[in-house]
Amino acid sequence: MGALTNDPRFAAMTFVVIDFEGLTPAGRPAEPIEVAALALRPLDGRLTEAGRFEELMRPPADVPVTARDVQLKGITQPMLASAAPAAEVMAQLDARLTTPPYRLVAHHASTEAGIIVRQAEHCPVLAATPLLDTLRLAKAVVPGLGSYGLDSLLGHYGIPRPAGRHRAMPDVEVTAQVLTRLLDDGCTSGRWSTLLELDVAAGLHPTRPPVAPNTEQGALF
Repeated sequence: MGALTNDPRFAAMTFVVIDFEGLTPAGRPAEPIEVAALALRPLDGRLTEAGRFEELMRPPADVPVTARDVQLKGITQPMLASAAPAAEVMAQLDARLTTPPYRLVAHHASTEAGIIVRQAEHCPVLAATPLLDTLRLAKAVVPGLGSYGLDSLLGHYGIPRPAGRHRAMPDVEVTAQVLTRLLDDGCTSGRWSTLLELDVAAGLHPTRPPVAPNTEQGALF
């Protein structure tokens, strides 16, 4: 991704790859039950880990964990019983975002954006941060794939499917690997060389105005 690292805006950015696991009660928006975030900073021509965050979240009492949820995600009701509610966890994550600028990164990022918007009262910095969608990056760089789901991209790039697929941190870690490959391929093909070009190709705008982070908090990212 050499061309991108020559762009001062890209070089100054911290990319926070984020993923939620959730429950989908009938007739209601998804309720998050797990979040993971991995902060990456450009260094010596590659993205280097700068911090990570991972927590379970207790759903509302009227939103049960179904047998299908357990089978797909491996998260059970007892695992969530002692977890903090989403509002508290999202506030904890938001408090780590003290050294902007940031871009959130997610696969099919509109899903993550929707959850963040519904929690915006508790995570105003996250809610004001633009997103990059690796699905849209992939469509720009790898045209003609039959599917642009995360598993398909893992197969395309020969990235092993992680143990714990559909848990938040394993999904974040492989999304970060996909992001790196997409950035490299896009630079090689001349598809992009600046952060602005990434934003045009795959950016999602925040839905809330920027909020200055509390610099008195200890920064994880």
